[in-house]
Amino acid sequence: MPITLVNPGGLPEIDAYRQVSVATGSKLVFVAGQVAWDADGATVGEGDLAAQVERCYLNVGTALAGVGASFDDVAKLTVYVVDWTPDKMPLLMDGITRAATKLGVTATPPASMLGVAALDVPEHLVEVEATAVVD
Repeated sequence: MPITLVNPGGLPEIDAYRQVSVATGSKLVFVAGQVAWDADGATVGEGDLAAQVERCYLNVGTALAGVGASFDDVAKLTVYVVDWTPDKMPLLMDGITRAATKLGVTATPPASMLGVAALDVPEHLVEVEATAVVD
């Protein structure tokens, strides 16, 4: 496996992700930010952050599978959330947990979460992009 996830000593252990990923594979995969669109381009979960997070992660999984990769190959995630406030964290985690269950993975690569003013269309509440490394 080309990715090893680590929580080095001296850094806090965070349940949602590991602090560091070590990549030893030879091919980089960059997944564009995925929003809560289904395969036909219709927004899923309008007004529901957890549902949209789940769909974004499922879309990342689909994109990775399309090039022979999986969440096990993800070195880094970046999550953009519209109008972020800390009280939205349970909804974010609920969506991640639901997606991880459907994908059969533990999605814990290093991640950055950014609050943003808006995304591509007003209905989208979250966007997730990924960088993966495969052999």
